[in-house]
Amino acid sequence: MYEVEFTETAKKQFKMLEKSVRDRIISSLKRIRIRPETFVKRLVGKPFYSLRVGNYRIIVDIKNGKLIILVLNVAHRRNIYKKIGKDLLQYHLNDSAGSPVKYP
Repeated sequence: MYEVEFTETAKKQFKMLEKSVRDRIISSLKRIRIRPETFVKRLVGKPFYSLRVGNYRIIVDIKNGKLIILVLNVAHRRNIYKKIGKDLLQYHLNDSAGSPVKYP
């Protein structure tokens, strides 16, 4: 079973959401821990995946060798794809970039 970790940025974004949305996201993250590839969609031209939870999207990086789902961004669907850039690629290229934290 995969372990879910949040980056500091994702944790801040997550805490700003309404409680009902946070509960739905936690429920979805618990569900995908067994076989994440069946629930996520690969982003075109990026090494990340997107998980859909209602009108919100969670951008994750799946570390198969370590059995970790790293949550990179959490935002409304109209804003999330603007945030994917070079700063997120550091998490994919450098496993030690940032300090992931366990999901709340």
